[in-house]
Amino acid sequence: MRASSEEIVRESQRILGYIKADTLSEADRDRIVADSLENFPLYVTEAILKSRKSYSDDYSVAEWEDEGAVFRDTHGHEYIDCLGGYGVYLLGHRHPKVVEAVKSQLNRYALHSQELIDPLRGYLSKLVAMISPGDLQHSYLVNAGTEANEMALKLARLATGKKHFIAMEKGFHGKTMGSLSATGKGLFRQPYLPLVPGFQHVPFGDAGAAEQAIVQLLRSGETVAGIIVEPIQGEGGVNIPPPSYLPDLRAICDRYECLLIVDEIQTGMGRTGKLFGVDHSGVVPDIMTLGKAFGGGVAPIACMVAQHRWWGKMEDNPFILGSSTFGGNPLVASAAIAAIEVIMEEDVPRIAAEKGAYFLEGLQTIRERHPEILRDVRGRGLLMGMEFYNHETGYDVAKRLFRKNVLVGGTLSNSQVIRIEPPYSISYQQIDYVLNALEDALQEKV
Repeated sequence: MRASSEEIVRESQRILGYIKADTLSEADRDRIVADSLENFPLYVTEAILKSRKSYSDDYSVAEWEDEGAVFRDTHGHEYIDCLGGYGVYLLGHRHPKVVEAVKSQLNRYALHSQELIDPLRGYLSKLVAMISPGDLQHSYLVNAGTEANEMALKLARLATGKKHFIAMEKGFHGKTMGSLSATGKGLFRQPYLPLVPGFQHVPFGDAGAAEQAIVQLLRSGETVAGIIVEPIQGEGGVNIPPPSYLPDLRAICDRYECLLIVDEIQTGMGRTGKLFGVDHSGVVPDIMTLGKAFGGGVAPIACMVAQHRWWGKMEDNPFILGSSTFGGNPLVASAAIAAIEVIMEEDVPRIAAEKGAYFLEGLQTIRERHPEILRDVRGRGLLMGMEFYNHETGYDVAKRLFRKNVLVGGTLSNSQVIRIEPPYSISYQQIDYVLNALEDALQEKV
């Protein structure tokens, strides 16, 4: 039942008071947590609280402040963020240069009319072309990674006139219908079957399996528009393919005249120690998608960027691909522009490579001491994974780490593989603290 205007205004003002306050009383801090535990079951979904078992049992920790490689809850307790928003916080929490750019743009204008030219969309798209490998040139800016992948799949069909896609088992490309059809996890797909037709999944890391799938489709009279793949599977478990994998897929796409779509939403912008995951192998995709860290950890923005030769159908009708109301709006574009400047000026890929190597070496040393608990550690740059023998152990270790003020993250389906994705700004002292906390957690587990 709709509340009265007076009640709505009063509640809005109470909430805004928390947002605008420089400091909160202890009573206010308690009230915010209590409100959250009431609001989620009633107005969002209780399942979100229950799904947070990867870090806590009581669900009573609410984020309230953040900076650099840490965040603080409503009571001021500080945590080292080694989850990093599943890749969002490559530049850390509220990087000053990104925040400054967004504030400056907000003081000018926030959104756009939808009809006039908005300059920042053009500036950002030019910068994306400048940083992208090879001759990737045209950008389509959207709000989230799944939208970027939707645009990539649609463009591949438009550009080639072909229908089928080869995707990877354990791959993750989003949860809207097209992206979910490309995603290779049955847990996410099963409730929505049948999905968009024309997707065939093959083992990740096996280029021969991808080629064989194409051959079988062609023999049966079907057509193949493209292959969609992550350079490293993130949600799938930080799975790193053989060095020849992406070059082989590139050759296969050239041989059968289909497009190579590379999903860089989690690996892009420097996280793996190169600007993009494909840079480790020198491959140039036909279409690439970006997201997560693309907004500098401040604004939600994602992007599809494609080679000019596949853009022809857009010339007659620029809206045939899509028309995102908020995609590439001035606020988020300013964040992404600032993020690119920071990444290039501070050489974030180099820092990610160096700190990632240090972190991974420490993880490997710990694994050698606890092989009965920790099955494997692997990673590239600041995208790392710890594999346990079952997801129950992963959840338990994650909870123990959280009690030591370290946040890590499992996959969405289980925590057999715990992801470690800290910001590039994490200090070596903080890395050492995390490694010591992990050692203690595993010793407690034993």
